[in-house]
Amino acid sequence: MTFWGRVVIVLVSMVFVVMLLLGGAVASNYKGLGNLIKVVTLVKGQYLYEVAPERLVEGAIKGLVGSLDDPYSVYLDKKTYSMLQEQIRGSFGGIGILVGVKDHRLTVIKPFAKTPAAKAGIKAGDIITEIGGQKTKDMDTETAVNLMRGPVGTSVELTIAREGVPQPLKFKLQREEISVPTVEGRMVPGENHIGYVAISQFTENTGNEMVQTLENLRQEGMAGLILDLRDNPGGELGSAVKIADQFIDKGPIVTIDYRVGKDITYSADPEKLNIPLVVLVNKGSASASEILAGAIKDTKVGTLVGTQTFGKGIVQTVFPLDNDTGLKLTTARYLTPNKHDIHKKGITPDMIVEEKTEPSAEKTDPQMAVALKLLREKIDR
Repeated sequence: MTFWGRVVIVLVSMVFVVMLLLGGAVASNYKGLGNLIKVVTLVKGQYLYEVAPERLVEGAIKGLVGSLDDPYSVYLDKKTYSMLQEQIRGSFGGIGILVGVKDHRLTVIKPFAKTPAAKAGIKAGDIITEIGGQKTKDMDTETAVNLMRGPVGTSVELTIAREGVPQPLKFKLQREEISVPTVEGRMVPGENHIGYVAISQFTENTGNEMVQTLENLRQEGMAGLILDLRDNPGGELGSAVKIADQFIDKGPIVTIDYRVGKDITYSADPEKLNIPLVVLVNKGSASASEILAGAIKDTKVGTLVGTQTFGKGIVQTVFPLDNDTGLKLTTARYLTPNKHDIHKKGITPDMIVEEKTEPSAEKTDPQMAVALKLLREKIDR
């Protein structure tokens, strides 16, 4: 049997299974489903150009998922699925640098500590002119990142132009497993024992990073904390729950409300970090950020400062498919401890403070200023 014949049989089987699963509503519209087979047959026999059968099958899957009209439910091709898995894990095979395009040149923004790039002496501000022999002129950052990433143990050569160094520098770097830090913490200079922690996204590593960061700040004498979730797009649910548990001593953190199956409620363990807490949020705080912010607001263990959050209160599950592809499908919504559904609504801060939007020579952060004022008052009591 030809490959085309197998494709038609697969599609017929798909139609039959869908009719069995969905019952009368689909069976009554069997002619509409039959059109799928007709279209495949017409493309095979009449279309001007030859099309690979696997491309048609993939297109049919994309069309099915696209018909849900849900921007968060998507078919993931092999490349996209691999990138999503790396994002969730928070690690990948690479050399450990953050790059960007400045003045049309691929520039090192910063090397991450203890990575091949940092150990080799690559510095912020270095201009990458070649990656593995390929010129980087007019190269976009996505292409550059893909060239630098690869299997752990393999090598890549960078050619770098550095200010003050007349000759190009060449670095042959062996790729390692890179874990990009998602939590940055420090004591606020000139303040009375106030710590500051920013979370850029939630990966599988973020919860553990946060626990270690909080412990380090406590050893430095932290008596109050500013937690910055601004422009954090979310990510892995478990890390958000683990971080919320650092501040909440009892009761629910979040409830996952499924249409099919039993709901799941994540609850706090008794121990908590008992210090004054202010959380900064804005319209870029979404998904897992809102899970954390909503739990803190409902349980009143901290004060939310900033602007209305994004309003993504639904949960996606990633299902692996054949050929290293996947399906990200909306499977549930989440509810805050007080059972609030914030999807398409967002979370309103306890104190609404607008961000600075107009350019100014003065580097001020109105939301940060309010957070510091609140903590000073609480610590000095």
